[in-house]
Amino acid sequence: MFKLKPLIISFALATTISSHVFAANTETNRNKLPEIGSAGVSVLSIEKERQIGGEMMRQIRASQPVLNDPVLTEYINDLGNRMVRNAKDVNYSFEFFVIRNEELNAFAFFGGHIAIHSGLITTANTESELASVVAHEISHVTQRHLARRLESQNKAQPLTMAAMVSSVLLTLINPSVGLAALSTTMAASQQAGINYTRGNEQEADRVGIMLLANSGFNPQGAPDFFAIMAEKYRYKSKPPAMLLTHPLPESRIADARIRAQNFSPRPLAPNLQFELAKARIMARYEGNAKDNIINFQQSLDKKRYGIEAAAQYGLALSHYENKDFQTAITQLEALLRDDNKNLFYVDALTDAYIAVKAFDKAITMLAELNLLMPNNQVVTLNYANVLNEAEQYSKAETLLQNFLVISPKNFIAQDLLTQVYRKQDKMALMHATKAEVYALLGAYPKAVDELQTAYNFVEDNPLLKKRMKGRILQLQEQQEKLKRL
Repeated sequence: MFKLKPLIISFALATTISSHVFAANTETNRNKLPEIGSAGVSVLSIEKERQIGGEMMRQIRASQPVLNDPVLTEYINDLGNRMVRNAKDVNYSFEFFVIRNEELNAFAFFGGHIAIHSGLITTANTESELASVVAHEISHVTQRHLARRLESQNKAQPLTMAAMVSSVLLTLINPSVGLAALSTTMAASQQAGINYTRGNEQEADRVGIMLLANSGFNPQGAPDFFAIMAEKYRYKSKPPAMLLTHPLPESRIADARIRAQNFSPRPLAPNLQFELAKARIMARYEGNAKDNIINFQQSLDKKRYGIEAAAQYGLALSHYENKDFQTAITQLEALLRDDNKNLFYVDALTDAYIAVKAFDKAITMLAELNLLMPNNQVVTLNYANVLNEAEQYSKAETLLQNFLVISPKNFIAQDLLTQVYRKQDKMALMHATKAEVYALLGAYPKAVDELQTAYNFVEDNPLLKKRMKGRILQLQEQQEKLKRL
């Protein structure tokens, strides 16, 4: 899939969001498991948690290298929701996303949002190991650990939200900095924080391993991944971010082994989707193309791979990144012949066809898939992108408009529709859609500015003007709500 150009945004809203959003992750962490009927609700309602989580997501989208990669997004959400379906106390529609960062880390925050670092995916040896981390984070959400922290802090050591916020944001995104900030922000010992963390981690481990097993994964994935982290960082002076927020004492590893043994062993064959996701990250987002070509070719020559097709896919992507488009096309077409609905191959082949201006081939491939998988994000976004490149703007516009009715928060679709409108000189619609892009980043003042500009381009369409005025009021109201959270 095409890579989005980064939007350079500076806005004062970040401070506002920070001062209200991340409060729940900062205090001394001394709370025990709640009594039945009490799970942080007295301080933070589930509805308010959803609102805060949405604003946190906007801020992270604006400030962090979130991978707007439809193939990876679809994979990680399929994986996560497979386990959410078996979880208890689910009060949210979960959203899983990948951050481009080779450091091992994952974190959950309000409203069912779960971030996975790309480095964690490439470090895992099996899908069950990756799933164990995702299950753990899901459990943090379903057990409402952040809300319970807030409730505990409110009872033990009341602090203003604004005093805690920036440190919490840093703790989620950059734990090494954030924890240092916390130690100065809060009059609490580091040991108290560690003790709380261990209590919550124990609960998330217990619930997560059960969830892992109930979802058809190998429960041994949890202790296996713990062992990988422990071995990898045994002699490192600087632990990974994940171990700063998720301490890993020997007792925790041992406990995970014991809990996993309570379930029947479930050895699983390598999973193609997982192996393709790993290969995609390695080829497209890590290292350099020439080195990646050598590495994937050596893996194939020496048969060091989980699944051969995934290694071939990684090699093809590496050739694409090296601008050897024809070689990439040859390899990807061969893979697609053997697995003609595999969207990893479809996405990469679309990029390669566009690179050599073979628009007709891409359009034919994607038109057929669109009939089979209408409104699938990988198919739709690739189809719209190639139609845009082929200057078939009307078709691209219709495709994206229909998709956004179902998925209005899809960042790529909104950005791509902005491009389509611009190329057609539909300036009112272009600015209005750009406003939605800014809104997804939490940049409400900029979104309002874009809508006001769009309004000035509208001439003889009173209904459209009325809609724009209404949307401006909505965004201004949303900004005001932040002050009351």
